[in-house]
Amino acid sequence: MSPNVVGLLVFASLFGAALLGMRIRAWLPDHHINPEAKDSVRVAMGTVATMAALVLGLLVASTKGTYDAERNESTHMAARIVYLDRVLAMYGEETAEARSELRKATTSMIERMWPEERGEKVVLEPNDRWTDALPKVIYGLAPKDDVQRALKEQAVEMVDQLGQERWLVYEEAETSVSRAMLVVVVLWLGVLFLSVGLFAPPNGTVIIALMLSAVSVSGAIFLILELDMPYGGMISISSQPMRLALAHLGK
Repeated sequence: MSPNVVGLLVFASLFGAALLGMRIRAWLPDHHINPEAKDSVRVAMGTVATMAALVLGLLVASTKGTYDAERNESTHMAARIVYLDRVLAMYGEETAEARSELRKATTSMIERMWPEERGEKVVLEPNDRWTDALPKVIYGLAPKDDVQRALKEQAVEMVDQLGQERWLVYEEAETSVSRAMLVVVVLWLGVLFLSVGLFAPPNGTVIIALMLSAVSVSGAIFLILELDMPYGGMISISSQPMRLALAHLGK
């Protein structure tokens, strides 16, 4: 289920809970909504609000940390690609095939991970160019002197690192957000909005305030889910570093 749909469902659930609380208020006897009852419920709901705020804060911080880590990995990978191309260029003309293969692998990666048509599916799994074709060409280089031998060793190490990083991006695509935790938080928030509606006067100002509160909370849930999809959501990692790296290849 997409973050947009989940956000709308959370908004509808919370705002609906507040309206339900207003409806229930009309059925309650007066002694259930006297000042003493309101104070007791306010204290109890304060605890629920504190727990919900803490968990939401932790979820936002966790997904933001994961998002930043993957964005840094993408930037570092772009830098390593450019540097690998420089190492191959220093090796000599014998690396023309390897440099061409590196360019093809980078182009393919950009097309799969950042499709220009947003309706296309993002593919994070590395293709054979990174795991087979490019390493084989570099492994097959035959150094003629100590300088080329050192450059080949460096290129082999870097292409191995790039292959590992490509698989790491694929493996880290699995969601890091606990669905069970999100459900529990939404239930807490539903109880909280229900209690607010229970003691709120049913007028337009209150209803609008509750609606805006529900929008804010559902926006936080939407943000959590979007940050958990760094390559496929609306808040996706920029392809600019990788495209800049591609522009420098072969020069």
